[in-house]
Amino acid sequence: MNSNDKKIWHGRLQQATARSVEHFVASISFDQRLAQYDIAGSRAHARMLQEVDLLTEEEFAAIDRSLGQIAEEIAAGSFIFDEALEDIHMNVESALIERTGEAGKKLHTARSRNDQVALDLRLWARDEADAIAALVRNVQTALVEQAAKPENVGAYLPAYTHLQPAQPVALGHVLLGYVEQLARDVERLGDCRRRINILPLGAGAVAGTTLPINRRRVAELLGFDDVARNSIDATSDRDFAIELAFCLSMIAQHLSRWAEDWILWSTNEFRYFRVSDAYSTGSSMMPQKRNPDVLELIRGKTARVYGQLVTLLVLVKGQPHAYNRDMQEDKPAIFDAADQVRGCLELAAEIVAQGRFNVDEMRQRCKGGYLDATALAEYLVDRGEPFRSAHGMAGRIVAACDERGLELSEAPIELLREFGGERIGEDVFDRLGPENVVKSYRSLGAGGSGLVADEVKRWRQALGM
Repeated sequence: MNSNDKKIWHGRLQQATARSVEHFVASISFDQRLAQYDIAGSRAHARMLQEVDLLTEEEFAAIDRSLGQIAEEIAAGSFIFDEALEDIHMNVESALIERTGEAGKKLHTARSRNDQVALDLRLWARDEADAIAALVRNVQTALVEQAAKPENVGAYLPAYTHLQPAQPVALGHVLLGYVEQLARDVERLGDCRRRINILPLGAGAVAGTTLPINRRRVAELLGFDDVARNSIDATSDRDFAIELAFCLSMIAQHLSRWAEDWILWSTNEFRYFRVSDAYSTGSSMMPQKRNPDVLELIRGKTARVYGQLVTLLVLVKGQPHAYNRDMQEDKPAIFDAADQVRGCLELAAEIVAQGRFNVDEMRQRCKGGYLDATALAEYLVDRGEPFRSAHGMAGRIVAACDERGLELSEAPIELLREFGGERIGEDVFDRLGPENVVKSYRSLGAGGSGLVADEVKRWRQALGM
């Protein structure tokens, strides 16, 4: 039997498919990773066909048994994929027919490759959303664990705006900031999953079927929440894949910004963080180097993930409604985006867990920048001074201290009162100095050490730690 005889669609065509075309249109090189989903969908479809009397019990049993064997062979690596059969659907179906004969030929009743591939991709995307959400939570857990380490509790560092030192904050507050970003990623994946979890099978090629199938039964068997209500949209919808790619892009963006921070923190200029040697590389020329290459690649792979999102958007934008073969190109893009984000998340969790913070250096960097100036202005507000006036007073005090080479906490009370007036009392020194500032933050969501302890406890509970 030649390859054209195996093609389920070849009956209408009189000439054999050109070899060049077989190679050009084949997708088995990448869609074979959908094998388990294709077989799961086929087994559910077969059971439904038997229940509505479109298959006999004997035919269903032969199909189900053979599909199980094919799945085992694919998992074991012994199944031979044939490029001439184009895709995972035809490879599985051809093997099934070889084993079951006429029974296998009935499996494709009331379905098309158009709704079949939409099903496979949704099943894959559903599992991928769950798996990536779990990996995101692993990174969150590692960050919370770092924030809770005894050596890091009580540590503080400058927070930056415009890359200029701004105010002192607890180290844990910075770490939990990343946790908050990642929490939104988990929420987005959950929202996306709800739109993924709609059954397209039964839409057929474009218009449904005249046969008495039970789509809700297939949805039940495969764990879908609902069935697609329009056969045209069911086969042509790739919103769920684009949305998943967007979710992946947001995760990549958050990882990239985190990586950028810690790349800076690992430099000799900052020395806030030491990347474990296991996640660093050396130089081929300079023997002293410890390069944060893994962090740099996490930052760099974000561009690749963004590119795959754009690929999917552009792929779909010019297609007329219903299924078109262009959609075959959706899988390399979404598969690659997911693979890259998976790898980045796995390494991110390890880098966070294995790295070490230089808390002494962080504290030292809070000196000399007058990071307690805002706290001084707020001290004056506490004593009745309008904030705009207090802001100006604090600014003049900073300028005077800068001229004299003094920290605010080192300034004599007379100097503070010269520009701040009699509102300033001896208790002002309880609010000055970065350590006192970090202890004094009171507003919900602020960067104080006491507030961070409460947030660490909350996140431990939320993450089941």
